[in-house]
Amino acid sequence: MATEPRDAASWAKNITTLKLGEVPAEAVNLNVTGRRVVGPVQGFGKMWQKTMRVELTGAEVTPAEVIKTWKAEFQRFWPERNWFYAPLAGIAPGEVALLNLGLPGRMKPSTGVLVLYADDESFTLMTPEGHMLAGWITFSAEAADGVTVVQIQALERTNDPLYELGYVLGGNRLNSRFWVQTAENLARHFGVEPDVESRVVCVDRRRQWGKAGNIGKNAAVRTFVWTLGTPVRWLRRPVTRRSAGGSWAPGRPSGWPGACGGWPSP
Repeated sequence: MATEPRDAASWAKNITTLKLGEVPAEAVNLNVTGRRVVGPVQGFGKMWQKTMRVELTGAEVTPAEVIKTWKAEFQRFWPERNWFYAPLAGIAPGEVALLNLGLPGRMKPSTGVLVLYADDESFTLMTPEGHMLAGWITFSAEAADGVTVVQIQALERTNDPLYELGYVLGGNRLNSRFWVQTAENLARHFGVEPDVESRVVCVDRRRQWGKAGNIGKNAAVRTFVWTLGTPVRWLRRPVTRRSAGGSWAPGRPSGWPGACGGWPSP
């Protein structure tokens, strides 16, 4: 009889399309439910491997303690104007998180990630169709010569030609800086002044033109179009009675700037 690998419980199982659970009212929930996850093979642009490492010198903390904190407070360590809405069950195998990302030009694409793998000392997130990147990223911690070392490592391609253009025009550098800042923020949380080692390698310079059609699910474009349509959705909403005074007023849709449940403030 075949036996399962010892880490079988740490992997997501039987995921064909993503399904998002409850999210906060202020989150913009688009481009996640019904999407498939995609790896570098399904992406369009050049393939990159990015590795960021930082030693937590002087911090009395084990790798497992680092990962426990990282999972519980993942959003806290991200750069400003980016939101990670963790699933109710936390970062666990098979769970899906919603992302509202802050891109240049004040764009806030809505997309998500699947928790592909998670154990006591590492976890891996994988991107869906429409995300800027097709790939996965692993967050881990290990002990080396008595010091806990934190690592972020991604293998990725941009998902379509539009994202690839943005990557060429500076998006690649901004993405790398995003994860360097994340590692710095995590180190400072444990009382360490960070010195992050960053290594970015292009492992495949080819662009996969057969995947150019991925642009049809571009989350940034779809979120932008959805945002432009917000006034139309507002005008089409049926009037609703106020709870006090008995007067009538049109309802305001979630996502309307300034509304309860609107865009997160930058």
